[in-house]
Amino acid sequence: MCCDSKRRFLLLYATQKGQAKAIAEEISQQAFAHGLEADMHCISEMDKYNLETEKDPVVIVISTTGTGEPPDTARKFVKKIQDTTLPPDHFAHLQYGLLGLGDSEYMFFCNGGKTVDRRLQELGAQHFYDTGLADDCVGLELVVDPWIDGLWLALRKAILLQKEKEGMNNVVDAVSSSLSTAPHVGHELNLSSEVQNLRLEDDGARSSDVLSQNLDDINLVTPARNTEASLVHSVPPISQSALNVPALPPEYIEVQFQDTSGQTPHLSSLILEGTTFEVPVKKAVQLTREDAIKTALLLELDISDTVFDYQPGDAFCVICPNNTSEVEELLHILGLSEKADDFVCVKVKQDTKKKGASRPQHIPERSTLKFILTWCLEIRATPKKAFLRALVECTSDAGEKRRLQELCSRQGASDYTRFIRDSNVCFLDLLHAFPSCKPSLNLLIEHLPKLQARSYSVSSSNLYQPGKLCFVFNIVEFPACPTRPVSRKGVCTGWLAELVAPLLHPSKNTLGTKGESSSTVKISICPRPNNTFHLPEDPSVPFMMVGPGTGISPFIGFLQHRQKLREQHTDWEFGETWLFFGCRHQDRDYLFKQLRCFLENGTLTHLKVCFSRDSSTAEVAPPKYVQDVIRLYAKDVARVLLKERGYFYICGDKKHMADGVSDAVVDILSMEMEADRLEAMKILAMLREEKRYLQDVWS
Repeated sequence: MCCDSKRRFLLLYATQKGQAKAIAEEISQQAFAHGLEADMHCISEMDKYNLETEKDPVVIVISTTGTGEPPDTARKFVKKIQDTTLPPDHFAHLQYGLLGLGDSEYMFFCNGGKTVDRRLQELGAQHFYDTGLADDCVGLELVVDPWIDGLWLALRKAILLQKEKEGMNNVVDAVSSSLSTAPHVGHELNLSSEVQNLRLEDDGARSSDVLSQNLDDINLVTPARNTEASLVHSVPPISQSALNVPALPPEYIEVQFQDTSGQTPHLSSLILEGTTFEVPVKKAVQLTREDAIKTALLLELDISDTVFDYQPGDAFCVICPNNTSEVEELLHILGLSEKADDFVCVKVKQDTKKKGASRPQHIPERSTLKFILTWCLEIRATPKKAFLRALVECTSDAGEKRRLQELCSRQGASDYTRFIRDSNVCFLDLLHAFPSCKPSLNLLIEHLPKLQARSYSVSSSNLYQPGKLCFVFNIVEFPACPTRPVSRKGVCTGWLAELVAPLLHPSKNTLGTKGESSSTVKISICPRPNNTFHLPEDPSVPFMMVGPGTGISPFIGFLQHRQKLREQHTDWEFGETWLFFGCRHQDRDYLFKQLRCFLENGTLTHLKVCFSRDSSTAEVAPPKYVQDVIRLYAKDVARVLLKERGYFYICGDKKHMADGVSDAVVDILSMEMEADRLEAMKILAMLREEKRYLQDVWS
């Protein structure tokens, strides 16, 4: 290994969208300030490390994806350690600390980290530091920051203990000496309550990334008269507090502008995981009426000329660009509009202080500036605190500088959560709020994450409609608010809606009119198979489906597939099928009125619908939500799940629907089994474990 064995530890990360990698990079950078060296690798790079022979402490940062699976980059690693032939002392020599990332909005919170942690323990590995589980629902930093703060003392002890075991007293002395002079939490600095200009020392002290202040640079700012806190304004106590501000992340990217000549970049220049297909959009249908609160569209893709294959219940990803007007606005604010079509070369700075720096894989080495901002960077991403810290150095106004310091400080954690995270503030919003902030292009590439492809559930069956793939989505709307000066549409849904507008029927009052493609509109997609959210293998097994709103999407594919199977295999026995559907208004957003056709031909045995916003003159008000309807059929739910060992599928919003459905099922099991709620919850957990209670939900 290249690291000094006297102070080395192995740092592994498993990431799906880049968060785990960013946190691992932060740990690596702080390690240097603490006199330690992180030997950092993606957990998939198993040729670069060997846990079977690893003697130094191991730190693992791992996220969770899908319905509780480890990220794609960890699949081979997890498969390897889950080998049942491994002895229980296989990793008895290993000492490790693990930080799991997850979202408590989902049922299997941090399951990626928990899976690895549990298996390492089963194979004899020992914790040198308690496992941390960070929740993206409330803010990863609430766990990540204190977990990293406590890591260094635990690492010191683990390294010293390991060297003592090896009888290397001379090394122990050397490590003790080097660590005693290393900053404890010295990567942070207490700033006075007055607004200050920060700088990094240019001498050798810079290697530890300790922020320093020059008293001659202090500027006194008259407090604002506002009495309420906002994105741009703070109130006591934070406005009068000394601040613990993170160390300035070292710059590591160099951007060189070149001439305008060259071939226009294409999506093929992006490094994409898996196989990507460019397919025509054959049809576009608006499923909701114009006066519906949400606009739902159905798109039909032509995949007949590809090898793209799917099953009902699978998902797939759409590769989408950032909004054109937002890219142009960003270029204008950065003063780069005239260079939008210039080619740029992106390289790692030769003199960077960042350990293991490399060009982000999602950034082509050579492409136009507009291509990078349009297809590569998530300009809508919520800025991390490290980005805010870097923006401090690019801000000339003293008051704006101080506020950015507050927002990235330990003392400003609640303000960061309230005004940035919970308000979905993006980089463009920050530039509007802090007009004296003029960051360089390299900072954007360093701190903005990869523009992620968006995932959608398949709403068709390849058996029923060969060569076609359909999906349904609502056009996401973000209204204007104090922290967001203009309303916006979702990155992908807004783009798709604009793209297929010519395909929609010109008569806006005709519901469900199909728009045929006269000119070819194409989008790029990639498969994302779902390993569990599929129809039962045995067609005689009954199943229930719960899908309000666009949550009905995969169940259309289920029913199409079942209808075709019934036509092809008249001698087969088919189990009963239930569908619980709900929407706001029967006449505005009842997405698939052809559900009645499935009912009439026997594909669907029971269809139960509810409309939450429609008024009723009935003596007994009808149920408003699907969870209320489910309770009316308690005996049937219990029979299908317990007696007939059927399946139960849920698709849609988690917080406002899926959790309510789960509560209803627990109540039903408790009532029908005459058991207490705890016992009913155990039964539901067993159903999940047997893959008979399945969810495809989003927050």
